[in-house]
Amino acid sequence: MIIYMLAAAMTIAMLIATAFGIHQETQRLRYREQKARTDGFGRR
Repeated sequence: MIIYMLAAAMTIAMLIATAFGIHQETQRLRYREQKARTDGFGRR
């Protein structure tokens, strides 16, 4: 029984970590895209 509880806890922890990682990656890509938009035609 305790093994099943540990497995469930690890599964939930991995899902949370995956969601957090995807969120961080999305934020990084949004920042990069916004920066590229504001740069215009390149560096001046």
